[in-house]
Amino acid sequence: MEQSRPLDALNKSKGKRVVVELKGGRQFVGSLNAFDIHVNVVLNEAEERENNELKRKVGTVFIRGDTITVIFPE
Repeated sequence: MEQSRPLDALNKSKGKRVVVELKGGRQFVGSLNAFDIHVNVVLNEAEERENNELKRKVGTVFIRGDTITVIFPE
């Protein structure tokens, strides 16, 4: 039986739209372009959302892994 690792799930999400929730409740939604072992992520065509409402479009954004609480598919 093959074991699944946490970074495998992120790898399967590359190129797909994900929601990244940060400490403090901020959210960014965009296409997952890249990530590293620290779970720093790069999103393309990203939007910042607050209370599930579009706050602003930010384009490409780098998010530090130590600020992320959860990443999930949109």
